[in-house]
Amino acid sequence: MGALRPRAAVVVTGSELLTGAISDRNGPWLARELAALGFEVAHVQLVGDRPDDLARALERADDDGCELVVTSGGLGPTADDLTGEVVARFAGVPLDLDEAMYARIAQILAGFAARTGFGGPALDAANRKQAMVPRGAVALDPVGTAPGLVVPRPGGPLVVVLPGPPRELQGMWPAALASAPVRDLLARVPAAGARSLRYFGLPESEIAATLRAIEAECDLSDVEITTCLRRSELEVDLRPQPGAEAVAEAVHAELAARHARHLVSADGTSTDELLARALRERGWTVATGESCTGGMLAARLVDLAGSSDYVAGGVVAYSNQAKTDLLGVPAEMIATHGAVSPEVARALADGARERFGADVGVGITGVAGPGGGTEAKPVGYVCFCVTTADGQVIARDPRLPGGRTDIRERSTDVGMHLLLRAARGA
Repeated sequence: MGALRPRAAVVVTGSELLTGAISDRNGPWLARELAALGFEVAHVQLVGDRPDDLARALERADDDGCELVVTSGGLGPTADDLTGEVVARFAGVPLDLDEAMYARIAQILAGFAARTGFGGPALDAANRKQAMVPRGAVALDPVGTAPGLVVPRPGGPLVVVLPGPPRELQGMWPAALASAPVRDLLARVPAAGARSLRYFGLPESEIAATLRAIEAECDLSDVEITTCLRRSELEVDLRPQPGAEAVAEAVHAELAARHARHLVSADGTSTDELLARALRERGWTVATGESCTGGMLAARLVDLAGSSDYVAGGVVAYSNQAKTDLLGVPAEMIATHGAVSPEVARALADGARERFGADVGVGITGVAGPGGGTEAKPVGYVCFCVTTADGQVIARDPRLPGGRTDIRERSTDVGMHLLLRAARGA
């Protein structure tokens, strides 16, 4: 068995996360980043703004043999922002005022005070609180107003303390990685060697059967293999322990070969990125004519930076009148076949393509529910069509499972994959 990877833990603080007021975005993001660096992520913990709970979370990470702990949140100026103090106690060091950081935060807050009039002693006290740094720690410059910290613990894990707002946390991450203590730790971490595959339309049971067959001939104990269904796609991740890279590569090749028909990406590249790349390579633009998805496909298409290169525009034609007036769907076609029909889906695709002068158009119309279904066209019945200026026509009319939100999201996923197929010319 190969040497084990160093372990890391993530501790996310904030009582609002435990009440469900907001969803945690930092834990999953940090876990992915740490795995990509070559760590084995032992756990992601959510704790409230209670010092004892945070202290126990840090001790648990130490007990579990973690060499790195990354925390988020609790660095603000209010009384419940106590992460710096708790981490200092965990490291066994006092807090000292960092005069340079105090001046840096004061400079940032000066503009706030001038705009709002909320200056004076209260703001100065908040400034001073945020500039208290555990002795021997590295202070990281604020992205917002709160500095980050890199705190060594003799005989224990290195603790990286980051702010809670995702924009600030992600913006500070490169500086944390560049700090001397983290650089020294990363120098001892083996390269991740992870491999990913992405499938569409393949059930998890097929991957499980393939892995059982491989395992009968090969020891897979040094390769962590996980599967996850996300955005209607089956993602398979292989993370080898040091020394097991060749085994992971062989398994990856076998999975790709046995299920090539459903393989979207053999390197983990997302469908969104693949579609953007394919459209750019062909010099194509895309237009959307959406009914039941209500603009979700257009929103997905423009999520990536640079999408103006290939997105011409889109129309949400929810009512029959809108389908006719905005995208030229003949009223008699709707009367004859119904608004939810393969014929109308094609007319939406053609209409969008023609109205925007695009190279490829996609039409989506369906019954999202919970009402409106019939025996012939039940809830979940969705019609798709993609048409291109060079004559391609790709049509589907599946019945998608789930509630209203599920059906709309899955319809968006199907629309993306049909566009990818057209752009690839497959």
